[in-house]
Amino acid sequence: MTRFVLIQTSHPGNVGAAARAMKVMGFSELVLVRPRYADVLTQQDALSMASSADDILESARIVDTLEEALDGVTFACATAMTPRDFGPPLREPRSLFTELAAPDGQQHKLGLVFGSERFGMSNEDVYRCHAVLSIPTHPDYGSLNLAQAVQLLAYDWRQALGGFAVTARTPDPKLADVQAVQGMLDHLQSSLEAIGYLDPQVPRKLMFRLNQLFNRTQLSLDEVHIFRGIARAMVEPAQTIRPIPAPASED
Repeated sequence: MTRFVLIQTSHPGNVGAAARAMKVMGFSELVLVRPRYADVLTQQDALSMASSADDILESARIVDTLEEALDGVTFACATAMTPRDFGPPLREPRSLFTELAAPDGQQHKLGLVFGSERFGMSNEDVYRCHAVLSIPTHPDYGSLNLAQAVQLLAYDWRQALGGFAVTARTPDPKLADVQAVQGMLDHLQSSLEAIGYLDPQVPRKLMFRLNQLFNRTQLSLDEVHIFRGIARAMVEPAQTIRPIPAPASED
């Protein structure tokens, strides 16, 4: 069980984009703490950026305090760029998530807490959490958009939980066998000879080199058909061209 908490968000588009980031990683529980706009969940910018994650917005809750937002959460993670003098330990997300997701560890209701776009999280809100997550970024520029931060942590947490299987969108192409490749080479050779590119008396091992090239590329059957089409197209113009007779000389 995972809850995403956004504190005092200013831009409806960020709320919608955060909902989308959650949904693609299989999470659905969103709580907003004192957002700038009371109707943020139904504003057009939020709906547009949610991009079919409207159900996340529809089920989201708006509360007045972080304490209410964390009700039922047993391990809360703050996200803050600026280190605090004291308070919860600073952790790198992947290592902490690996510990939290360990099969033999305590099973928590995890809360991921994000501050406002302009001010981040207050010290008081950070101190309510069990750990502070710091996303490793380039030392010269570490500013992340709110929705980007949600996406990164949602991905890392999902991976720690086991991730999703990658499914191929299209089947692997059927590879051409040796006979199909050789037939294509024979076709190509006859076409190259027909257009005068290949001299059969002085072949210079051209076809052997092409054979090795095609073996390295592991052609599919569709690709063999493409090359046969090219070979056929090369010959057709050559067959239609007729020599132009020389003009009759004038006596």
